[in-house]
Amino acid sequence: MTDPALAHATEFGRMYSRSLTEPPAVPSITTVIAQGSTSLAGWHSYMAASAVVKHPALPGAVGNAGQLRSIVKEASRASEVYRDQAAERGTRVHYYCEQVALRALDQPHQLAEARAVLAEHGEHQFADRFDEWWQLYQVQPVAAEITVWNHELGYAGTLDLVAKIGGRLCLIDYKTKNTDRDGQVKQLDDKVVMQLVAGMKAEESLVDAGRGEWEPWQYGQDPLLLGVAVGQTEVRPMRANPAVLPQHWYKFCALRRVWQTSHDALAAGQALLPIAPPPVQHPVQPAGAHAAAAGQPASN
Repeated sequence: MTDPALAHATEFGRMYSRSLTEPPAVPSITTVIAQGSTSLAGWHSYMAASAVVKHPALPGAVGNAGQLRSIVKEASRASEVYRDQAAERGTRVHYYCEQVALRALDQPHQLAEARAVLAEHGEHQFADRFDEWWQLYQVQPVAAEITVWNHELGYAGTLDLVAKIGGRLCLIDYKTKNTDRDGQVKQLDDKVVMQLVAGMKAEESLVDAGRGEWEPWQYGQDPLLLGVAVGQTEVRPMRANPAVLPQHWYKFCALRRVWQTSHDALAAGQALLPIAPPPVQHPVQPAGAHAAAAGQPASN
């Protein structure tokens, strides 16, 4: 994931502001889509169990409760470690892709430095395959890492690339993917269609973050929407099916309402409040009870 200038990490998820001096105002496209995430409990359990089995200290820890607890504690974070490492790798690959586009646009770039960082992490194959795809598809960049805003629904996001391919205007989102056992890049998730259609439905694009300057969105009129899986063995572009775009847009709109409801509930204050036990209630005695207890006749 890239780090756009106007994006902020908040308790409500990633949000965007209108300028560098304004507070966050709307959720990011990815934050909205995340409202519909499915449970990953099975994957977390698998990662933890796998980490225990593969731990180099496991044979010597058998029969030692203290060492086993240490191994289990370390393994419980396996999915978090994997997620963070994948995110860092994705940032490095996205940065390289951006630099390729900036060079093609004759803008300042750090292409050599970006490739060197990938090489330091043993990830130069991502750059090699991306370069091959760029040449094969004769990509002509129009804008790289462009931040967009939709006022009507209330969201913002950053598109990886606007480009022309084969004379057709394209909105492109890169996804760094692993390779399967057959040497092929793993499939893209259908959620990329929501991400792309939300970008297409933008109303403005950022001109200058410091001044908070925006202009009408120029590239939302019937572009080709491409999800591009970037791997170490190949790059696989996939086109969003035009027939399903309305449904994915409606789903995005519904998830935006879910985010708003969650935001409002959290902002409203503490959901659960402590409650004290009721005061002790002394039983009410009937008339004459005090006199009878003292041995005196009750009055009529």
